[in-house]
Amino acid sequence: MTNLTLKQLRYFEALARQGHFGRAADVCAISQPALSMQIKELEESLGTELFERGARQVRLTSFGEAFVLRVRDILRSVDELADMARASQNRLVGRLRLGIIPTIAPYLLPAIIGNLTRMHDGLDIHVRETQTSKLVQELAEGRLDAAIVALPVSEPSLTEVTLFSENFVLVRPSEDEGKPVPNREALREMRLLLLEEGHCFRDQALSFCNLSSAVPRELMDGSSLSTLVQMVSAGIGVTLIPEMAVAVETRSAPVSIAHFHNVEPSRTIGMIWRKTSPLTKQFLEISEVVRQSAEAMRERHKSLSRPHDPGLSTRMLPVDSRTANDASPIGSSR
Repeated sequence: MTNLTLKQLRYFEALARQGHFGRAADVCAISQPALSMQIKELEESLGTELFERGARQVRLTSFGEAFVLRVRDILRSVDELADMARASQNRLVGRLRLGIIPTIAPYLLPAIIGNLTRMHDGLDIHVRETQTSKLVQELAEGRLDAAIVALPVSEPSLTEVTLFSENFVLVRPSEDEGKPVPNREALREMRLLLLEEGHCFRDQALSFCNLSSAVPRELMDGSSLSTLVQMVSAGIGVTLIPEMAVAVETRSAPVSIAHFHNVEPSRTIGMIWRKTSPLTKQFLEISEVVRQSAEAMRERHKSLSRPHDPGLSTRMLPVDSRTANDASPIGSSR
């Protein structure tokens, strides 16, 4: 067997992941014929085929399935060698591949990215927004460096750092304003709108309502929190959303927001990364930026919802463009 190259292994892993020569070539930023040639040379070096080639997609052979596991270990180790060099610089530089779940990304990500880029000039941030299960898989495969998710993940190979907790609120049609807030028992009898299966927020809402994951007829699925809130505004049902989403999701939807009494549903947000990563010190710095960004956003929302004068009617205060984007970086001397 001739020497295998890292380039060949990266192309092979991309094709194994994409299952399609065209998509894999796009991911690798090369032409499809060039990718095909590299894969063919790799198979000739190994003396066996790695893929079953179909008209529309390719599948790993039984040898290919075993081979890809070892290849991913090798590529992850190579990437961690580069991380060791980055860690020795004692500052955040280079590429950061950060994952985040969809029920956090639209609300907290702009502040996180803004603060990180202002504080660390040499940081090149790549964001991946998807469900927790996919983030955990991509972390394990070395395709992500860290991720912001709801805890616990309970994956032995990953470090979990708790950042903050937040409550869920009840979203009802605007005509329900002022009505008593239903308890968990009453909520189970209502038409509850939830995110589709695979979202951890769905499981948290079902747990609070003491409902099984097998969705009864009264429940309806949505693809995003925005969709759920718009469905509520149309009078289709009620839903739960995290507090961080209220300011964004209620701007264009006439709905009523209510807080639960006594027992409030909540979630814990944290950051995860591989225990083997040499960048633990840097990830702890990033996790602190995330925590402070969330705290700043929470305080900002409180101040914006507070009326100027108790004698005036309650209204939302106009958002100042500087505070809305959190122009002063966290930890800045300004």
